[in-house]
Amino acid sequence: MAMDDVDILRKRKKEHIDICSQEEVSHRYRYWNDIHLVHEALPELDMADIDTSATLFGKKLQSPIIIAAMTGGFEGGKLINRNLAEAAARTGVGMGVGSQRSVLSDSGMLESYSIVKEFKVPLMIGNIGAPQLIKQGKKPALTLTQLMELRSLIGADLMAVHLNFLQEAAQWEGDTQSKGALAAIEALSKKMKLIAKETGAGISRETARKLLRTGIAGIDVGGAGGTSFAAVEVHRARKMAQDPINPEAAERAAASERLGTTFRDWGIPAPVSVIELREMHRTFPIIATGGICSGLDIARAIALGANAAGLATQFLEPAMSGVDAVVREIEMLKKELCAAMLLTGSKDLEALGRARYIISGECAHWINRP
Repeated sequence: MAMDDVDILRKRKKEHIDICSQEEVSHRYRYWNDIHLVHEALPELDMADIDTSATLFGKKLQSPIIIAAMTGGFEGGKLINRNLAEAAARTGVGMGVGSQRSVLSDSGMLESYSIVKEFKVPLMIGNIGAPQLIKQGKKPALTLTQLMELRSLIGADLMAVHLNFLQEAAQWEGDTQSKGALAAIEALSKKMKLIAKETGAGISRETARKLLRTGIAGIDVGGAGGTSFAAVEVHRARKMAQDPINPEAAERAAASERLGTTFRDWGIPAPVSVIELREMHRTFPIIATGGICSGLDIARAIALGANAAGLATQFLEPAMSGVDAVVREIEMLKKELCAAMLLTGSKDLEALGRARYIISGECAHWINRP
């Protein structure tokens, strides 16, 4: 890969972090507020006795929290991933890293990912995009050897294959060929432990059925309600359009901005994805990501049928401040989760999974779909 292309990848990853930390890029509707846990006025339970521990993919977590895939591959990524990994190890929660594809062409950024191996994170999840598993124009598909290298780089317990075709469609330089992705996931699932992960647009029951015919180990719903990567691409496009030297790039940027604006709120709400997958009589783990921003949201996700919840944006600012800030945020999430468990009379996560709830608003409309 030419140095120009390497610089583009680093710049893109830095832009994603800058935009997510500085701009409003969330979906404009808070879907988790549509889920109302029923209050138990007499819980007959001491908060000190509540057990929030979870077992996910054979790994024991102190709480059902995953620091969701965020970054890596640029100069600031090493510090962010270091702080997140140390905090995850100290608090006993899981962690995923951002897309690792850039390392294969940019060895200078290896440490922005490998730094996580210095800490005993109880569940580490690697990350590669479904578009990279198939040929994209002149770009060949990644090989099994390359994918094994990526897993080894961070000591991953499993790899997430992220399904980010909404973001790719909104990017002027996006990888938009998707034919053959399912077959590639199926083939790879026979060689290594995988989960399928959406990145903000959700997974329907129909898509889940296709995925579960492969050998994947679980699904991260990555539903609508949190960061909209279509919105992220709007801000990237606006910056690109300001370049007076390259009118062709400015024209492409204008198209990307239009696409990102049109599809900003596209997707299946995260709570709806969890419900649809739970109703499949599932025996596979479900991670709920997409708009989770409190311990109450985590409790809502578990009550709907998730095994754990993933958060990214909630940890970004703390991770840029330091390890202790991330630890404080995780501990606050745990306290909020415990409070929700007390107020529903749930002594552990199994009991929380039986908690009563009411669905309102947009989610109520969604779950009645054919």
